[in-house]
Amino acid sequence: MTVVTPAFPSKLPNVGTTIFSVMSALANQHQAVNLGQGFPDFGCDPKLVDAVTAAMQAGHNQYPPMPGMPQLREAVASKMQALHGCRYDANSEITITAGATQAILTVILATVHAGDEVIVLDPCYDSYAPNIELAGGTCVRVPLTPGTFRPDFAKIAAAITPQTRLLIVNTPHNPSATIWSADEMRQLEALLAPTNVLLISDEVYEHMVFDGAQHESAARFAGLAARAFIVSSFGKTYHVTGWKVGTVAAPAALMAEFRKVHQFNVFTVNTPMQVGLATYMADPAPYLELSAFYQRKRDLFALGLRDTRFKLLPTTGTYFQCVGISAVTELNESDFCQWLVKEVGVAAIPLSAFYGNGFDQKVIRFCFAKKDETLQAALERLRKL
Repeated sequence: MTVVTPAFPSKLPNVGTTIFSVMSALANQHQAVNLGQGFPDFGCDPKLVDAVTAAMQAGHNQYPPMPGMPQLREAVASKMQALHGCRYDANSEITITAGATQAILTVILATVHAGDEVIVLDPCYDSYAPNIELAGGTCVRVPLTPGTFRPDFAKIAAAITPQTRLLIVNTPHNPSATIWSADEMRQLEALLAPTNVLLISDEVYEHMVFDGAQHESAARFAGLAARAFIVSSFGKTYHVTGWKVGTVAAPAALMAEFRKVHQFNVFTVNTPMQVGLATYMADPAPYLELSAFYQRKRDLFALGLRDTRFKLLPTTGTYFQCVGISAVTELNESDFCQWLVKEVGVAAIPLSAFYGNGFDQKVIRFCFAKKDETLQAALERLRKL
């Protein structure tokens, strides 16, 4: 008998290994300082680990309710009301997810039908387009303004057609480290008002906004909140990216459709971590103080980069720093990042990896969610350029 593994047509024929996996593997191979992939190299608050441990020891180890533990959903609803003035019903309008990536995929699977169009704003997080493709939709890419990464509302408006089902926005923005202003959110609200276009507002970096600015959540604008799935991440906020726990908030009618897919996607999410997170959220200080925590790291890293030939782009949110490389190299972004990790020993990510067409503007992205000594080690190597 001949043993054959059956072949089948790929649902994602153009997708390979992500740039994050490639650069992390190279960083390990060359013992480089990894400022590429966006995760902390420091631990979370021991009180959070203690809260999860206590939940396990108290017997919270079986399935939770499909939408998530009630006390965690209530904590999320209370936080959103306190910060944004918009009250979500914890029972019908908040769902706990297996991270923000699962949340976004589930929104798309729940709302996008074959032939529907979904507008994404390039550069964008790399899961958006494959999610749309898996749902049978068409990804319509609209570029943010090169250099400043501001939304171009004329281009967004021109991209909206009768087939447009969904628009995805991300603020604070990965990879550019910009934030949307209140005026820009109001312009988006007015643009979408006469349409039936739904909105995913990817707000996973919501608690990392600098220099006294305010995070302008879609929840703060009634016309956006009424059509939005607002996505956030405990992993980003509490330095526990490996836990993969996130949230979605949406009006009850939208959430009912989300949960139809969610229950057959992951069904529900790790029970003791939900209980521990709910206990930990009783103190708002950890998320209220996060902007100051990361602003100090931003400033430390930026001060060191001023001793290099990189051109620093403004960082108004997230834990990323983008830099121009034109004064450093004639290589394109991707080749330079490969050279940088091999020859200098620092890993970064080319911004071209976040564009559907690989648009290269000679800009790369560093992650500064690292211990101070990690950042100093990277800076010592980068100063040699």
